[in-house]
Amino acid sequence: MKISDSKSMAKEEEEEEEEPVSPTGRMMQAPKFNLFIIILMGYNTKIEPSLYKKCMQQTLLKHPRFSSTLVASGGRFRWRRTAVDIDSHVFVPEVGPAAVESPDEFVADYASSLSEIPMDTAKPLWEFHILNVKTSDAEAVVVMKIHHSLGDGVSLIALTHACSRKIHDPDSLPVLPASNNPRKGGSGGAAMRLLKAVWTVVLILFYTLVDMTAFVATLLFLRDVQTPVRAGRGVKLCRKRFVHRIVSLDDVKLIKNAMNVSVNDVMIGVTEAGLSRYLNTAYEENRENGAEINEKSSNFLPRNLGIRSTVVFNLRSSPTIEDLAEMMEKEELNGMWGNIIAIVLIPFGIDLQVDPLTYIRRAKSTMDRKKLSLAHKWACVVMKLTTSMFGIKAPARMTRTVFRNTTFSFSNVMGPTEEVYLFGHHLSYIAPSVCGFPQSLIFHYQSYADKLIISIGADEKLIPNPYQLCDDLIGSLQNIKEAVIERGREKEKKNESNLAKIPK
Repeated sequence: MKISDSKSMAKEEEEEEEEPVSPTGRMMQAPKFNLFIIILMGYNTKIEPSLYKKCMQQTLLKHPRFSSTLVASGGRFRWRRTAVDIDSHVFVPEVGPAAVESPDEFVADYASSLSEIPMDTAKPLWEFHILNVKTSDAEAVVVMKIHHSLGDGVSLIALTHACSRKIHDPDSLPVLPASNNPRKGGSGGAAMRLLKAVWTVVLILFYTLVDMTAFVATLLFLRDVQTPVRAGRGVKLCRKRFVHRIVSLDDVKLIKNAMNVSVNDVMIGVTEAGLSRYLNTAYEENRENGAEINEKSSNFLPRNLGIRSTVVFNLRSSPTIEDLAEMMEKEELNGMWGNIIAIVLIPFGIDLQVDPLTYIRRAKSTMDRKKLSLAHKWACVVMKLTTSMFGIKAPARMTRTVFRNTTFSFSNVMGPTEEVYLFGHHLSYIAPSVCGFPQSLIFHYQSYADKLIISIGADEKLIPNPYQLCDDLIGSLQNIKEAVIERGREKEKKNESNLAKIPK
């Protein structure tokens, strides 16, 4: 065999081990828009590092993205498969006296410090940090740091679940909640169904046009009003502080079922209510911000205060846990992985409502309208065209502008319906967040077994008390729950009264 032939074969084999980086993946590594996912995972037992690493090698490292490096050659970016030295990805730092005196603060400080440290592109873009520290809600904590170009948040959480096993059946994968969006059958005659179909098409076109206009305006000039939680133009972002609280998922489901809404609607309403409480306190403490103050009132919010949240999601269908388990077994992606993102802008009314259920009704109305809009798909097409015409810097600048001109981000992800073993240890909770983009605040809600984890990533200087924001969210959830229970009691009394009036 000629030397030239052997070189050609070697080159072909190397190319087979490479895969192009998607445009979105490249955009997520652009300057001033370098996205990382930070996940805090609490465990019910101390972590045995050797067992943890062994279980990762048997599962996670079989995923092609977690065993590939990002390489650039001639302006082209590709994923190249490589051998993984797990000791260069899993770290067990020494725990000093600070961890013993204030373990929760130590974990928060450690996770916060990771938001400032760039990742080494010479190796796969992920890290695990094992902190054998007993906190208020776990015996040990593992901080996972992953570059967002490896995948979207929902897919990465699903991958984490695919690496886990049931507590009572170690050979079985966990079960995720089933989608609760059944198609409603048609009612009425053919003429009525036709009229409804035509009206739906009209609404889709109208809402799509409205949202497209709002998106373009946000790119060009439309900015949220300045509030104590918004990092406006010219504000230098500081490192993120990651905090979380754990509440009962049953409380959320109680509200959901009583008001005939979705879990997402409930959490959007809770976010609106909690953020209103937090900002009301902030304006009270800082009256020079321009709020009209009524000394006889406890409402210090400016009138007609409205802000917006960005919701980023993947247009590619997220693989199931079973698909991911099979993919890792074969060590092939099979086209089911990658970022194809879309951005939806969600308006939030900031006010103090006498009836807490108003927040839930408003959230449902907003989301029902957004579900009819196709503007997010249009925006994705625009991003693709911009990339093909002007390169990756242009869509990165556009996406950065959308984040900068809005106030915060929102995400809600479903987890397993029962507790699991993850990498050989009993998982207590999982609290995801994101950093590396020009916003000072992000809300994540993660369900797990009978828990709902409220996770907040906040700019340390603009929002120095994110724990208070967590407390305001929990207080708002409790108020809404109590209002639902009270409404149920009133209905029961009314029904009993009506029954008493019926002649026997």
